Amino acid sequence: MSTPAEDEWRTYDEFADGIATYRLPNADLTGREIVIALADGPVLDLRFEDAQHVTCNGVRDPYDAVAVRDDVYFVNLPLTSVEGESLTLVFSTTSHRALGVLSVIGGEDVEGQPRVQQTFWTGTTNGGEPTGEAPGPSRDLIGKRNLYRYSPNHLYEHVYVSSQRYTWQCLEGIQRGHGDTDLSTVWKFADGLYLFCFREFRIAVASVWLHDLSIALRTTGVFLGLNGEGRSEHSTGGGHIYPLGAVVYPDIQPV
Repeated sequence: MSTPAEDEWRTYDEFADGIATYRLPNADLTGREIVIALADGPVLDLRFEDAQHVTCNGVRDPYDAVAVRDDVYFVNLPLTSVEGESLTLVFSTTSHRALGVLSVIGGEDVEGQPRVQQTFWTGTTNGGEPTGEAPGPSRDLIGKRNLYRYSPNHLYEHVYVSSQRYTWQCLEGIQRGHGDTDLSTVWKFADGLYLFCFREFRIAVASVWLHDLSIALRTTGVFLGLNGEGRSEHSTGGGHIYPLGAVVYPDIQPV
């Protein structure tokens, strides 16, 4: 397969169009109040006003929520109050564990670095004592190979090659024939639930996903990046996971 020329490389808004077709339905958190304390990060006082707006530490922003499991929520705040930033939260109402990811578009391109950077925190919620293992970085996906079907026109393959990088290729869709190896981060949230984030080198885009690799085999995610006109844009995504298999490195372990 030949490498696509730079002028053939699709912009973020082009490939993200329709990528939420198979996403799980939105959850309405109207009336809920939750405090999330992120270790070495902020304390977030969240008050959900309706199905689309939340006040976080006194600042009103839109939000998008999905009940990934009965007790686990994936919530994204596009932070329209701050240009080029988004805050993604995962929390459990039973274990009272939480994760936070702040995605920020940098002011300019830096050679060898993704334009969009991400900061990760583990945390806890109010309402009860935290139980179970605290979320943290995981090597569990290394060597796994999965297909991700986001819509009838979006089919991608992922190979998790290390704790810092993954390789992808588009099998169906506007990016068909395109692929790359990008920076990635994986954190385990709970049994079968993995936070997977990537930061692309070629274009200014990063994403946050929660993979449910248990019986459900579903993924829920969001994007932040610069569209074809150079403006910051937020998008949602989601779909089905089809495991293809895994390899185990016999003598050495990748980074």
